[in-house]
Amino acid sequence: MLAFSCEPARFGDGSHGAKRMIFSKSTLIAAAAALLVSLGAVAPARATPSIVIDVSSGAVLSHDQATASWFPASVTKLMTAYVALDAARQGRISLDTPVMMSPRACREAPSKMGFRAGSEVTLRNALVMLMVKSANDIAVAIAEGVSGSVEAFADDMNRASASLGMTQSVWYNPNGLPDERQVTSARDLAILGRALYLQFPEHANLFNIGAMQLGKQIIPTHNHLLGRYPGADGMKTGFTCSAGFNLVASATRGGRRLIAVVLGAPNPILRTAKTAALLDRGFQSGAAVASLASLPSSGPTAAPDLREAVCHHRGPGAAQFMAEIEDASVPVGSGVPLLDTLSGAQQLPHMNAKEIAHLPRPRFEPVPVYVGRAPGYVGPVARTRAPGAPVGEQPDLTAYAAQPEPGDANASPISKPAPDAVSLRRAKHAKAVKAARAAAARAARAEAAATSDAAGAPEASEVAPAPKPKAAARSAAKPKTAAPPAEAQKRAVAPKLRSPAEPGKS
Repeated sequence: MLAFSCEPARFGDGSHGAKRMIFSKSTLIAAAAALLVSLGAVAPARATPSIVIDVSSGAVLSHDQATASWFPASVTKLMTAYVALDAARQGRISLDTPVMMSPRACREAPSKMGFRAGSEVTLRNALVMLMVKSANDIAVAIAEGVSGSVEAFADDMNRASASLGMTQSVWYNPNGLPDERQVTSARDLAILGRALYLQFPEHANLFNIGAMQLGKQIIPTHNHLLGRYPGADGMKTGFTCSAGFNLVASATRGGRRLIAVVLGAPNPILRTAKTAALLDRGFQSGAAVASLASLPSSGPTAAPDLREAVCHHRGPGAAQFMAEIEDASVPVGSGVPLLDTLSGAQQLPHMNAKEIAHLPRPRFEPVPVYVGRAPGYVGPVARTRAPGAPVGEQPDLTAYAAQPEPGDANASPISKPAPDAVSLRRAKHAKAVKAARAAAARAARAEAAATSDAAGAPEASEVAPAPKPKAAARSAAKPKTAAPPAEAQKRAVAPKLRSPAEPGKS
């Protein structure tokens, strides 16, 4: 078995004649899981929801708790994309229409693009950012641009769900941020994914973008099946502590496209591994076991909260989930770009689903996106407005008055990331937090010094020491001029301040 992404554990020393044994990380985890279950340390695995369907026929190839209510997390954005594309199809908005970032959109929690209020992004670029970056602020901007408000857009989402037969889904926001009322099921998400491919085939590539580029920044997808699994061609990931790691994924082989839905995985690697195993089983068997309409449904109910298992006590949850993943073999050299490059003309051994999940990140040609209007665009701007009002109707602009944009009012503003746009890279975020705290501390000291100057009470560091007796005459002969207020304030702040203009310093 091959192990691409982890350092193998070695036992024995070849110099003393002992055999060297190499185990992949996935093998060790599976063995540990089996041992824990056999010893009674972990309860028998409780399966999490999953389903595999054939897109063309709608036949269900496998399912497990497919109608159980679940928190959708960011796979909600598939429904956001469906409503937006449907509005474009109806002529209510176009893909070149700019959507404006509102203060409400800018206040959304990460993941986010971090554009300032008043910024404009075309609906086409916004949908790419929604699928690749999973930007929560962009989801709200799309909702407001299409329907006028988040609440009106949620009504549109629920109407679309009902029309598609998604009887277990209830929507309250367009991005999937935690709301205990917003639930769906694996079956409903499979119906949604199928509808996106069948009703909007011209936009299928929207769900198959490996990376996007904004300026000099390249942002990769969160869907780890792309570029790793043979035939993987799209859909969306999602994660919150309460929902676990969710995935709606599609793959095509021999002209046959399948969709697999996996909900509640304890980490992204196991999410990818289980989805790959389910797709393997679907392609190998191909036999229908049910139809989407025949699966029993009791309507939306309260969803389980996985916070403790996913974000606080990950070990037992991962061990249980590992028991659900079968070692289904996958032939190398049948459509995985990364593996084709590694193998060259040689035929490598078969790989199982867990090994595919551990493959290194493939490289994609990024899709360029930008902020601002499309070149030559002269139409209306989609922003917050009264529910039911058409795009371009003059809204109440008082919400934007606090952050006016310089220059021509008709020009699209060029934005910079908002101060609260948190990086997903932990080290980079920690450095930014440290720099922000240091700047706040310096500002507080400077403010205290200025307040002290205004009150007439100098800081201790500003009080000149008494001159020595021998130097008294020289001091009297050469009176010192009073330092300017700025200099006095600078001396009052310790340690010495660095100029904010100096690059690379904080």
